[in-house]
Amino acid sequence: MSVYLVGAGPGDPDLLTRKGARLLAAADVIVVDRLVNPRLLEEVRDDAIVLHVGKHARDGNPTVEQATINDLLIRYGASHDIVVRLKGGDPYLFGRGGEEMLALRDAGINVEVVPGVSSAFSVPALAGIPVTFRQMSTAVTVVSGHDVESGSLDWHALAKFGGTIVALMAVANRKALATALQEGGLSRGTPVATIESGSTPRERRVATTLGALGDIALVAPAIIVIGDVALFLANAHNDAEYAGVYDALHLSKHVID
Repeated sequence: MSVYLVGAGPGDPDLLTRKGARLLAAADVIVVDRLVNPRLLEEVRDDAIVLHVGKHARDGNPTVEQATINDLLIRYGASHDIVVRLKGGDPYLFGRGGEEMLALRDAGINVEVVPGVSSAFSVPALAGIPVTFRQMSTAVTVVSGHDVESGSLDWHALAKFGGTIVALMAVANRKALATALQEGGLSRGTPVATIESGSTPRERRVATTLGALGDIALVAPAIIVIGDVALFLANAHNDAEYAGVYDALHLSKHVID
């Protein structure tokens, strides 16, 4: 008997890993996050138990606390052969997969992690944005928007670090995030790209700046990309528009070793 912490990817069902798909089809019990695409559940066994445990109210159902989720995983993990904990993106990137892993291990339940395609990198990539690019950004930092108010992250130091910043779960705090980074030294004109519901038919992309980030309309879930690479949002398949990106950054069209 095992519990598998499976990353469902950013939203497109085709981006679920092959191992994740095999486990999903074989699972006795599936414990599903709010952001998981419902289409992934179309191939599960008819007799499988499916439990929805979103952190926000969905379809009139109340939020399920993390302690309750841990208890469910332990209970079903002790009584069923294959339990899949299906989580959006990757289980270990702001997915609280680590907490669930520790709870299961403490209870003596075998647990295995099946990594998923993280929205932090895949959603910008699908929008034509490379989060790292030679001569432009040689580092990337992934942050949670919740940390703006908690004080657990030194935003001024992050602003001075350079590279690309990818912010997840930052829609509600985007204005405070932008203010903190500007206070740390980033200019109001720093390029920003926002991508709502990435990799799904509802995807919406907006190019803006750090100074305007707090004023644009933005609906969760969304990825916020901050830094020069956000200029690539122009059009990943149009050389004419791409030329403007290179001109703005004073790069050669052909970067050589």
